[in-house]
Amino acid sequence: MDDAQAGTTGLRERKRAQTRRAIVDAALARFTEQGFSPTTVEQIAADAGIAPRTFFHYFPSKEDVVLADHDGRLARLREVLARRPADEAPLAAVRAALLEVADDYLEERDRLLVAARIMAGAPTVLARSLERQTHWEEAIAEVVAVRLGVDVVRDVRPRLVAAVTLAAMRVTQRAWLAAGGTDDLPERMADALDLLERGLGSIADQPV
Repeated sequence: MDDAQAGTTGLRERKRAQTRRAIVDAALARFTEQGFSPTTVEQIAADAGIAPRTFFHYFPSKEDVVLADHDGRLARLREVLARRPADEAPLAAVRAALLEVADDYLEERDRLLVAARIMAGAPTVLARSLERQTHWEEAIAEVVAVRLGVDVVRDVRPRLVAAVTLAAMRVTQRAWLAAGGTDDLPERMADALDLLERGLGSIADQPV
């Protein structure tokens, strides 16, 4: 790819990112103002300055707009897990990765609070969120299975670690958001993971 092509591709990507952000901003503003259910895709598109059909080039549904940062966070989790030391214990690696990702949440506090308020009044958004969290569970389970040298389907330990650590993340995040995001989320999460580690710390020696 020559410089001209690279420049064109870069410009196109920036425009797509700008359009995506405009859709998210318009949608969250509408959801906050008039509620999730009454808001239409047509209204969001008009506010974002796009055609309704363009909306669906970026998001499959209104629910996915509220969860727009899911893919980015999942990619971030995979990246952090991939660079943990190879000889690190499975639970320690997952713990460190989740705490690093939790630091990112502090930078997005205001947007997360808005999304949490919307989700609290929109059961379909909550259901979609829980559905998409299975992707996080898969990512963690795959890493734990590799570190344990086991089959991710036949051995229950990888999915057990993934399920309980993500449960700890969910409940601490929920408590953090309920408190207005005013306290230290990584510290809350570290405390919750400490509780788990006392029971799962030697999981590599406990085949199930």
